[in-house]
Amino acid sequence: MLAPATRIYLVAGVTDMRKSIDGLAHIVADSLEMDPFNDAWYIFCNRQRDKLKILFWDSNGFWLYYRRLEKGRFKWPAPNAAGHIYITKQQLQWLL
Repeated sequence: MLAPATRIYLVAGVTDMRKSIDGLAHIVADSLEMDPFNDAWYIFCNRQRDKLKILFWDSNGFWLYYRRLEKGRFKWPAPNAAGHIYITKQQLQWLL
């Protein structure tokens, strides 16, 4: 059973999808100034907006989900001062 997220954050702007767990956790810690080991989910998107990665900590390790669209694009926010946008579980369902 996957750990449920109490908070879900879209990381605004674009992310290099070559980054894996360590690189994405570094973005969460340094750029967003958040703790990647908390119970939040962090969602990253590429420049073409056709790929997503979801990073979250689950008790003793990270999970990394990857989604690639064959058609269409994700609607994604532009960078903002905070670097992230909080969304609800329902909004995540709409996004996916």
